[in-house]
Amino acid sequence: MLTRTLARYLSWPIGRLADLLAATGIPPNVITWSALVANFWAGILFAAGRFAAASGMMILAGLCDLLDGPVARRQGRISLFGGFLDSVLDRYADLILFLGLLIYYVHVNRFTYAFLVGAAAAGAVMVSYAKARAESLVPGQGVGFWERPERLALMILGALVNRMPSALWILAIGPNITVIHNIVYTWQQTERGRRSLVDAQSALSIKPPRSQTNLRPTPDAPRIMTRSAGRGV
Repeated sequence: MLTRTLARYLSWPIGRLADLLAATGIPPNVITWSALVANFWAGILFAAGRFAAASGMMILAGLCDLLDGPVARRQGRISLFGGFLDSVLDRYADLILFLGLLIYYVHVNRFTYAFLVGAAAAGAVMVSYAKARAESLVPGQGVGFWERPERLALMILGALVNRMPSALWILAIGPNITVIHNIVYTWQQTERGRRSLVDAQSALSIKPPRSQTNLRPTPDAPRIMTRSAGRGV
């Protein structure tokens, strides 16, 4: 949802910036790795308690995430590996950010918030996995709101306005609800497909042959002639 909104409102500036970067010949994978480096630095800033600075690095990393795809298209370097690499590094980036928050809250002895960080990290990983698996099993996209752009936007907002605990409560609950939603949705769709397959097989099934005891001899069947006892030839 947020991805489509950003694409609609930021398509022009992102396109112009992508044109400039594509003209330099910079490989798209370098931009993808740059996003991971920026998120790694943001994680260090979170661990140090510098939340506002960390949000700035997250914004820079998000800009790199928005640019690597358009740059690849303009340079004709779109590849399956590029998409795979982007997805893998995104998972590492998410875990690095949550690890930085975890270190900070453990250091200041706020163990309730540390637990929320763990629940939010689990939700972030599982919502991506559940959505990918759901899309591989049933047609269409997975369900739920809390995709990666929404989660990162809430983290950035919480860091900027110094309301990270409130953001963590939402991140600990919302994405995990989305995981449950994907589980229920996938079960419903797979059960519907299984029932449709069973109904189709039943409609095409052939009736079993009648028992041999019910068979009647046909007119063309050979007759067995017997000779009566005491009758001459």
